[in-house]
Amino acid sequence: MSVPPIYLDYNATTPIDPAVLDAMLPFVREHFGNPSSMHAYGKAAHDAIDIARAQVAALIGAEPAEIVFTGGGTEASNHAIKGAVYARMSGFFARWFTSPHIITSTIEHPATLQTCAFLRKLGCKITHVGVDRYGSINPDAVEHAIGGNTTLVSIMHANNEVGTLQPIREVARAAKARGVLVHTDAAQSLGKVAVDVNELGVDLLSIAGHKLYAPKGVGALYVRQGVKLEPFIHGAGHEAGRRAGTENVPYIVALGKACEMAQQSLSTATARLKTLRDRLFDRLHSALGDRVVVNGHPHERLPNTLNVNFLGHIGAELLAKVPGIAASTGSACHEGSITLSPVLCAMGVPPEIGKGALRLTVGRFTTEDEIDRAADLLIKEAQG
Repeated sequence: MSVPPIYLDYNATTPIDPAVLDAMLPFVREHFGNPSSMHAYGKAAHDAIDIARAQVAALIGAEPAEIVFTGGGTEASNHAIKGAVYARMSGFFARWFTSPHIITSTIEHPATLQTCAFLRKLGCKITHVGVDRYGSINPDAVEHAIGGNTTLVSIMHANNEVGTLQPIREVARAAKARGVLVHTDAAQSLGKVAVDVNELGVDLLSIAGHKLYAPKGVGALYVRQGVKLEPFIHGAGHEAGRRAGTENVPYIVALGKACEMAQQSLSTATARLKTLRDRLFDRLHSALGDRVVVNGHPHERLPNTLNVNFLGHIGAELLAKVPGIAASTGSACHEGSITLSPVLCAMGVPPEIGKGALRLTVGRFTTEDEIDRAADLLIKEAQG
């Protein structure tokens, strides 16, 4: 019987936790009612959504009424950005308001970058704030970019490739002083570090279920009370009129359970993930020395994320030679040429260094034995 690869790609997706699966399955089987129906089947589904909404809200310090369920993190970010712009364009003062302005960063997830690119085609002005060599933005740069037509600042909470945590609180403080809404994509940080919408000061926050040990195809958007947001999907008025379509009850229940579990284990999970991550790097560095170089902030970084350059190697080729590890690379090889990821490029990582990047991310089910075996496999190949 073959041994499955060691999974070190938790920033790409997570397996469904068995407890999450147990919570959702009854709503696939016996509790199949439409939550809009008035009979017992519908009420059971409706009540389950209410419970899940409270569970999601509790994880981020929000009120249940501020949670909108979506089809995933990408939809949540699309809704936040487009909804904020469309609301500004359709308001009472729209006739005097031209060329809405959005501020974002150069290392955002495509869900944000491509949404901004689409809005640019509609006449919006987009400003991309750069990052330093650690992948960190400067809140002063955001403040200086704010103008009279700035509608939204959208900066991710933690980068999915290198794990750098952004100073969202400072960004929000600068934006709020000018009356500008703030959105953050927290898909990567939830369940790994503490996230509180009131402490951060954000108006909109994106959540992706499959990063939290829930299924793919479910997410949520936090919308601060009083924030005007145009509906993303029009129809029968579900989700308080913000997102039409019969709710996906099993997946919503799963997301709620996943958030509840994340909240209950957050402090221990953060420490455990950091221990595993550092154990992996220490093993690599002990054997390879300065031939391994970390990408991302040395301290302000997700506890589970290790993006490391293997000097003298091409990341994709190195990983291909180690089929016993499932991970991601920071570069792509096309017909003999090396293309770094946009994130590493934005950070100013030289191609001769960044070409050897691997993203190794640990998670809930990673064991110390897997860390040691993965380190041994990578060291053997890198030294060979």
